[in-house]
Amino acid sequence: MAGWLDITGMAGPVMVQDGGRPGQMHHGVPPGGALVPELLALANRAVGNPWGAAALECLGPVEVCARGRALRLSVDGHPSFLLPEGERFRVPAPERSSVTCLAVDGGLEVPQVLGGQGTLLVARLGGHEGRLLKTGDSLPVGATRASPESVALLFPWEDERPIRLTMGPDTEDFDALMAASLLGSTFTVSNTSDRVGMRLQGPALAHGDEGASTSRPMVRGAIQVTLSGEPIVLGPDHPTTGGYPLIATVIRADWGRLGARRPGATVEFQAVTRDEARDAWSDFARRFRGDP
Repeated sequence: MAGWLDITGMAGPVMVQDGGRPGQMHHGVPPGGALVPELLALANRAVGNPWGAAALECLGPVEVCARGRALRLSVDGHPSFLLPEGERFRVPAPERSSVTCLAVDGGLEVPQVLGGQGTLLVARLGGHEGRLLKTGDSLPVGATRASPESVALLFPWEDERPIRLTMGPDTEDFDALMAASLLGSTFTVSNTSDRVGMRLQGPALAHGDEGASTSRPMVRGAIQVTLSGEPIVLGPDHPTTGGYPLIATVIRADWGRLGARRPGATVEFQAVTRDEARDAWSDFARRFRGDP
């Protein structure tokens, strides 16, 4: 039986996000998806949904109400609970992560656009009318799909290891000391960071590129370095092309651990090989998606 999730109050940005819309880069559309994929997976599977079902990504507190039927909810994968029809629940503001994820059994049945349901704010598409949610919005909810289950994943803030990356492809554009500085320094997440890119404050990574490079495809996790030497780690809503040199790329298995860092949090990096990056993702994806 379908139902509705009504937004009855909020005090910060809230949007619909899902597992992303890969395969649309040639149309100029980034893959998008949850800023912290682990929280999406944990919350969805705690209510019996596939890991990438559409859910709420909240940067502040939000109050919701169940309408049409009782709704099973989970916040960030914590044990699910049943919200009776007509009753309200307040999702607290994120405390240890940059965002909070609220999943509802059956998933949010917003329209699919270019193969995904997530909100892409820079293009005003996906999610609910391509925009941030506001008080008074009502989101349709699908029928219950399966029984709740747990996932063998750490919360992103529980894993304090350095963020892993592979060096390149433009390492030769940087002095050897700059690459060493990237790996040997502590950076701080800037408060100007968003879903497009995470700006890092720390030592400037000087390079010889004067901005004349040919624009080329970008990927999530790529670390662009501006003319001022500021590193920017591209996020889920990144530009599909860019010309700044790329000193390194954060491995896919660590996207969520980095995305969960709040402004003011520190970031340290560790270089790994491509084979190590592939092995890390293979193991992570198996647990993340619930593969046997």
